[in-house]
Amino acid sequence: MVTRNRLHCPRKLLSPALVAAAAIGSASAGQAQNTAAPATLPGQETPQSQIALRKDLVVVPVTVKDAAGHIVLDIRQDEFRIFEDGVEQTIGVFSDQAFPISAVVLIDNDLPKKARQDVRATLGAIAGGFSAEDEASVCRFDHAFHGGPGFTSDNDKLFVELAQASLDIPAEAPSAGGPFSLGPLINGQSPSGGPVQYGRGMEIAGKSDKIADDAVYAAAQLLKDRGRARRKIIFLISDGVNGWYNKHRFEDVLNALLSSGVSVYGVGVGSAAKNRGADVLSRYARAMGGDVYYAAQSEELTNLYAQVTEEARNQYTLAYSPQGTDRTKDYHSIEIRVKRPDLTILARRGYYSAAPLPQPR
Repeated sequence: MVTRNRLHCPRKLLSPALVAAAAIGSASAGQAQNTAAPATLPGQETPQSQIALRKDLVVVPVTVKDAAGHIVLDIRQDEFRIFEDGVEQTIGVFSDQAFPISAVVLIDNDLPKKARQDVRATLGAIAGGFSAEDEASVCRFDHAFHGGPGFTSDNDKLFVELAQASLDIPAEAPSAGGPFSLGPLINGQSPSGGPVQYGRGMEIAGKSDKIADDAVYAAAQLLKDRGRARRKIIFLISDGVNGWYNKHRFEDVLNALLSSGVSVYGVGVGSAAKNRGADVLSRYARAMGGDVYYAAQSEELTNLYAQVTEEARNQYTLAYSPQGTDRTKDYHSIEIRVKRPDLTILARRGYYSAAPLPQPR
């Protein structure tokens, strides 16, 4: 059972409209909403500190929604039940407070014209959804994965990186030669030197060469060591098209995500907004307990960016020390239940106690 939430945030967040205006007008305005985390008194342990110190804990972020799709904010610890491999576990750590985010903002660099224009015009608004406690790295993909300069907690720097990323999304379609018209490239750069070139992909025999699976895998590798007490997410903005020559299969990417506790939150544009649910965004979001939103119009994008970061930060957090299960197994299933009826639970469906070896094709 895919078992995904947005809780009340103890910090005061700007409204989506103000977030967009603040981020686009001045990146520093996004920092005005940030407040310092409360200090931990001697002898007190926060849920974050317990999770960071206790390596035996399995940590499960959980979202609960009602039948109308609204976040349910008042679930108590005693209303949750958690099962590993069918065996009920004792919840050792429970929190309904916000956790800091480590995010890879993964941007599809190969979008159709309309979606490309919408994303270019709104991308800077993402910075307004992050607080001073969060960190983010901006990456891109098309026929290759293009890593960013690294993680930053500086909202001004993040805004600049997002603005640069919007310029790197080609304004118009490339020549008929596709990316190969740029000549032979190594990691997007000509062997003879010069700046990195981000080309759009191409179609061969009616199939795209876009590597969405490989890009998600690479983003998961960037996040795997970012700290147990952080909410680790991939913020995927894409039309959901996945190409024909990914080196990593979906199952291998899923293994990497589960092993590192990384959730995927998607914003679907272009064809993804028309064919909701039948795309790479929804496949990863469903499996990892994240969520996916779809934007048919550019006006929807800035609001969705704020929704994604708010929901990712403000989940219930359950943690337990496994008891009564076969510890020789690599993979362990997880099921979350809530005693109230007619609720949808969003959480990752399992985890690996030992990271599986990647299986590139």
